[in-house]
Amino acid sequence: MSKGILGKKIGMTQIFTPEGQVIPVTVVEAGPCPVVQKKTVATDGYNAIQIGFSMLREGLSNKPRKGHFQKASLKPMRYVREFKVNDVDSYEIGQEVMVDLFTVGDKVDVVGTSKGKGFAGMIKRNGASRGPMAHGSKYHRRSGSLGAKGPARVFKGRALPGRMGGDRVTVQNLEVIRVDIDKNLILIKGAVPGAKKSLLVLKPSVKAK
Repeated sequence: MSKGILGKKIGMTQIFTPEGQVIPVTVVEAGPCPVVQKKTVATDGYNAIQIGFSMLREGLSNKPRKGHFQKASLKPMRYVREFKVNDVDSYEIGQEVMVDLFTVGDKVDVVGTSKGKGFAGMIKRNGASRGPMAHGSKYHRRSGSLGAKGPARVFKGRALPGRMGGDRVTVQNLEVIRVDIDKNLILIKGAVPGAKKSLLVLKPSVKAK
């Protein structure tokens, strides 16, 4: 059965093992995420649950959002995401998905939006090598040849300068180091995409052994 939870990136820190080994971890505030809607094969063509995260002020919510949450007798929330499940009947509207969904040692995939870097050149954006730094060179950090002379055009997919970052990124197979149920915190080994306070989606790893 697929499962998942929404969370907010708090930042990075480090913890020590009893042997004195340093482990870099990302702290994520995950949940509580109430079930907003249940979808079934009979009504929607597939089985899934819809969960919400992060309370939203009344004045920032429009009528469609308010109506959607009123059906579940819940206050509007900032984020809503779906997770496919096999047994929809095991969930109830309003039931909260908590951080205890995961335990220490679990492998998770973390989905987030990478930091936006703005306009970036070839070297920063695509890892290209710089040109000669001699005084006669005019190509220190600029794009070099864009292709053969014959086609007389630039092929699609050519690496070029442009906007960098702000993409949906998934980091797979990260280990859960610690779970704090009282504070709704989960510590994940390594770095995860996104800036502080950004939304993260935590799911069981598809490549977990």
